[in-house]
Amino acid sequence: MHPWERDARMARKALDGRPQAYGLLIELACTKSSYELLGARKAYQSLYVRSKAIKLGITNNRHGDKKKLFKDEEIVRILATKSKPYLKAVFKGYKETFNKNIEEDLDETSLKETIYCLYAPPMCFSKILDSAMKANTNEDEKEALTRVIVTRANVDIKNIAEEYNKQYGTPLTKKIEDVALGNYKDFLVTLVQRAG
Repeated sequence: MHPWERDARMARKALDGRPQAYGLLIELACTKSSYELLGARKAYQSLYVRSKAIKLGITNNRHGDKKKLFKDEEIVRILATKSKPYLKAVFKGYKETFNKNIEEDLDETSLKETIYCLYAPPMCFSKILDSAMKANTNEDEKEALTRVIVTRANVDIKNIAEEYNKQYGTPLTKKIEDVALGNYKDFLVTLVQRAG
């Protein structure tokens, strides 16, 4: 499957799923280049006939009720339309001006996660991987282990593995070996080691 099609299918799954799956949308939006996002958008439109279901800020939950995802349209507009280098400069300027990180002033969890993922992807992915490898995780979180390692293998898995070791005091490959089994374990460990 082409990476654009894979991203489009993952986005569709997240949009059709539970609110816990919104993290996947944040992850896709924050870690893909503008070119990759455009490709995923084209693939999505091709696969799902230009669905009108995607509207930033409003979606239907499983019961058909409207749920406001983002309250501050200006923040969403800036996050959605500006480049990552520009946003990093904005975040840095915010910290210099107000002596705190921008996410400290936000109430909306999704916006905090978005900014966190944009500003420090290895830290964000380390947190996602750690959650995915805990014993009491749900299926969405368990899928994140494969998703993050496969999609980041040729991008920044080395940095993610280093950050994981720094945050949790154990090598990522060791943790994978402790929680995964058989060929699946070998596959994930090989992807992480290949990048190192």
